[in-house]
Amino acid sequence: MPLLQAHTLLFDMDGTLVDSTALVESTWAGFSERHGLDLPAVLAFAHGRPTRETVHRFVPDAALAAAETRRLVAHEESETTGITAIPGAPELLAALPSGSWAVVTSASRRLAEVRLGAAGLPVPPVLVSADDITRGKPDPEGYLHAAGLLGRAPRETVVFEDSPAGIRAGLASGARTVVIGTCAAHDHEAERHADFRGFHVTTDPTTCAVTLSTPEPVNDGGLVRR
Repeated sequence: MPLLQAHTLLFDMDGTLVDSTALVESTWAGFSERHGLDLPAVLAFAHGRPTRETVHRFVPDAALAAAETRRLVAHEESETTGITAIPGAPELLAALPSGSWAVVTSASRRLAEVRLGAAGLPVPPVLVSADDITRGKPDPEGYLHAAGLLGRAPRETVVFEDSPAGIRAGLASGARTVVIGTCAAHDHEAERHADFRGFHVTTDPTTCAVTLSTPEPVNDGGLVRR
């Protein structure tokens, strides 16, 4: 089986650890209807980005955008219908040693805690949210910040992502980046897996390095492993 080796594993949340697709799409559908926007265009931009950034992209009036952002955030934080864990994620996280992993999300801290809880997943001690950074994905700030909080360099890190913006952020950080889900691996620079089923964890007690044995990655056409 292929192996992934690292000291630190950094996970995106929505679409990577948590399946919130139906809820996310319905939320942005309401937003698009209220403002007469094209839903596919909104969803394409929103994937992997903070809510406030998406709203400001499509609502130029600052006061209206601020009010809409508050409305969307309140809705997201109060609704958990249909939220589940990505297959294999609960087992993988349970097998990882404490301090070896973190979540890096474009959601607010409150929303991240709500969705992880709804999916039955633990909230790690290190959770970097949109509240903690000034530049969202595809900027690598969140991943660099999380690696620093865990005391590791990006080269010692593996990032797991599902969106084009997130994949670019992971690659830009200098970390090995793995795609989870259906998004084609960005420029063939990241291997892809449908989910976390078949991932197995081994930890070196001396170095605390984590080795993941994984199924063969999905072939997107000549992937280059980092």
